[in-house]
Order: sequence, then C-alpha cells, then structure tokens
Amino acid sequence: MATTKDLSPEEKLALIKDQLQEVLREDILENVILKEKRPLVVYWGTATTGRPHCGYFVPMMKIAHFLHAGCRVKILLADVHGFLDNLKAPIDLVKFRAEYYKFIIQALLKTVGVSLDKLEFVLGSSYQLSPDYTMDLFRLSTVVTEHDAKKAGAEVVKQVENATLSGLIYPLMQALDEHHLDVDAQFGGVDQRKIFALAQEQLPKVGYNVRAHLMNPMVPGLAGGKMSASDPDSKIDILDTADAVKKKLRKAYAAAGEVEGNGIISFVEYVLLPLSSLKAPDGKARFVIEKKEEESLVYHDIDTLKDDYRSDKLTPQLLKSGVTAALVELLAPIQAEFQASAEWQDIEKKAYPPVEPAKKKKQPKDKGSKYPGAGHIKPKSDGSVQGPGKEAEAEAEKTVQEAISHLAINGQAA
Repeated sequence: MATTKDLSPEEKLALIKDQLQEVLREDILENVILKEKRPLVVYWGTATTGRPHCGYFVPMMKIAHFLHAGCRVKILLADVHGFLDNLKAPIDLVKFRAEYYKFIIQALLKTVGVSLDKLEFVLGSSYQLSPDYTMDLFRLSTVVTEHDAKKAGAEVVKQVENATLSGLIYPLMQALDEHHLDVDAQFGGVDQRKIFALAQEQLPKVGYNVRAHLMNPMVPGLAGGKMSASDPDSKIDILDTADAVKKKLRKAYAAAGEVEGNGIISFVEYVLLPLSSLKAPDGKARFVIEKKEEESLVYHDIDTLKDDYRSDKLTPQLLKSGVTAALVELLAPIQAEFQASAEWQDIEKKAYPPVEPAKKKKQPKDKGSKYPGAGHIKPKSDGSVQGPGKEAEAEAEKTVQEAISHLAINGQAA
C-alpha cells in the first residue's frame, strides 16, 4: 500500500471512511481534509474493564487506517467510565487495567504494522476530575433530561433494574470528552450512535462545537451475537494459547451456507483481509486457506469468499482451519512480547488477580426423623419441651410414665 505521503487528500478521506457503517457530519471531515488540508484529529475511547479479546482487532484496523491516512489519533483509556458503568471495573483495579490496556493496544497496532508516531494515549482521570470538566458536567446536566441520558446509554451502559445515577452520567461524559480532548471526530461502534446523537444535539447548548462521528459495524462474536468479555465461548483472549484458539474456533458458530451472523467470516472481512492489504507492498488483500493434497483457496475480496461459502465450496471446517492458522500467526508476536516483558506480566497480575473460588458452605447432614433428638426438640429449664415434634415427644413421655408406673420396685408393684 502507498505511504501516507503518497496519498492524495481524496484518497485519505476514502481510507478514513472505508468499511464504516455510518458517518455523521461527513462535511466536517471534508472541511478538515480537503479544504484545510490538515490531519484529522480523532479519538477512540475504551472503558478499561474486562480483558481485551480478539474483537479489539476490528477497531484497531480502523485506527490503523486513520494513522495511515495521516490522522492524529487519541486513544482514551476511560478508567472513570469503567467505574461508572455499573462498577464493571473496581476502583482499586482501574489504574492497573488502564495500563494493561495500553500494553495490549500498542501490541495490536504493532502487529498491524503502522507507525505509532501520531498515536497518543490519554487517561480519562487525568482531566475528567479537573474543576473545569466537573463544571462542564454540571452545566450539561442542566440541559439533558433523565430520559435522554438513559436513552443515550441504553446500548452501551449495562442495564439493570433500579440502576444507579452513574449510568446517566456516563453518556454525558463521553459527549464532553470530544471538547476536552480537542478533536474533530469521535470513532466507535454503531452501538454508540445514541450517545453520538446526544453529543451532536446537546454540546452546542453549552457552547461547544459539533464533531463528526465515525461508526464501525457491530461484528458478531464467535458464538453469534456481540462478542463479549463475559462470555468465554464468544471471544478469544489476546493471550490465549494456540491450543485454546483452535479449541474455541472448533466450537464457533458457523452453519454451512449461512453468511449472516457468521463471526468467523466477519473476522476475515474486517480484520484479516484489510490487515493483509496494509502489509502487502502492492496493497492487495489476500487470505489463504491451505487444503491437504489440493490447491489452496486464495481470496482477495470478501464477496468471493461469501459466494464460495454459500455454495459450500468453502466449508465451515475449511474456513475455521484457515482463520485458526491466521489468528495463531497474528497473536504469536503479541504473546512473545508479553512473555518477554516482566513489567507487562506484573501489570496483568495486578489488573486481573485470580478469583478465589467461593468456599462451599457445609450443609448439615440430613439424618432423617428416626435418630434420637430428631425434630430439634429442646427441653426448657422446667422440664417442658419445645420445637417441631413437641406433641410426639410429649406423647412418648406420657407412655413412658405409664410404663414406669407398672414396673416392680424392690420386687413389689408400685
């Protein structure tokens, strides 16, 4: 692929928009790139909560496109957001998780092979706790209704019954971040569209400019649906071993002939093909599936691959084997870097300490109702009894007394 210097403003704009599902206020992009002829400043935020998985390659590919197009990219490590989102990140672990995310994201982008000279990491708490930001949050809260704040965060903030106010603050902060990070555009998944719409509608009410919004499609997880850090079968961790990758991909959802909702095909479309295009000297995408004793399948575009999958020329087994090989190769240098970095390993342990298994409570043994003392009958100080089975015990006592009255004492009848 051509270097950044070789790209015309029109080519840069096309690369920035490539594979995006939607762009809000495209005119802002055109004004910056085509008229002002300066680098677009864009930010992408990630709440530092669960362990990053291979789904992160999808936004990384777009960030690679932004960097290749000469953009300045700010990555917001949203530690405060992670704490606000239903306490997904315990406050004592937030700092370590933010550092862990930085290691992971840098390693992912190195694997993609783009220059990181124009990449900047910003920790949310480094400015979100300032007096100016706090005052802006108060100001914005006076113009945004509870209904609009809840609606904006509906697809991003974890929804629970009787939710805390933190979930309403989350989307307001994400909107304000655009101003305080001083960017032209915000990038995220299409699931954040309502927050983006809130920012476009409400920021001008507190005197701030509208930004452009760039949205990636939502890529299904390996089990179908959204890839989730809380569902082990839907994701592959960045540090998963080759054996773990193979095992998870064998179990992945990939019905024969079905293209829609197929997370493995989506991974080829949004990661493997564009990645190969960035790395190839001629800029041509290439995805190869090796076949035993037969000619390999080579794909340069996703449409051909999808057609072959529908016709069963490309079977689920072949698709899985090809993606497994490509993913293991992709993860190898990242895992090697992790193994070589004592600092990264130390942060990983602090960010995600092993969870101690809950101790099982010892259950009282059920001895049935026939053993002595069954029914938990307790005698009082006056000799009376209480508890379940009291009546039965009293009847037994009466019978015993009657029996005693008939016993011979000293050889005589009582």
